[in-house]
Amino acid sequence: VDDYTKTKKSKSKKSRKIPISTKNENNETFTHLSPSGESVSMVDVGAKAVTTRVAKARTHVLFPPEVVEAFRSHDGSANEMVGPKGPIFSTAKIAGIMAAKRTSDLIPLCHPLPLDKVDIKIRLEGDNGNKAVVECECRVTHKTGVEMEALTGATVAALTIYDMCK
Repeated sequence: VDDYTKTKKSKSKKSRKIPISTKNENNETFTHLSPSGESVSMVDVGAKAVTTRVAKARTHVLFPPEVVEAFRSHDGSANEMVGPKGPIFSTAKIAGIMAAKRTSDLIPLCHPLPLDKVDIKIRLEGDNGNKAVVECECRVTHKTGVEMEALTGATVAALTIYDMCK
């Protein structure tokens, strides 16, 4: 069975049928769902070959003008912002690396991976340096991909920048 219907109660307390599909737009099944869509499982990668896998993720944080004006670089460069809590980008890089290493603790169906490399780069761009671009690259020699680790690293680094600038 490729599709099934799940019953969901609306605010009016009436049940309505919602079609749920376990296939994507290319008619491929989702890897973590059973064919019925009723259960989830971690993908079995046991038979896959060990290869080097690389993933990159990028995000950015936009600063309002008052934040750009409030922070001054510790050495006059455009590669760091320093605030009351300390060096913002350096702290964000450490947080992103730590998060990438702990991705399987945060995302339930991710395999724990022995990462070979996590590299986070942060730079200022935009009008008056109002945009921090965060790029995270992860590499692993394993049986499964490393894209969730790259996404997690970039996201947590960006969240740390936000936290340190509020």
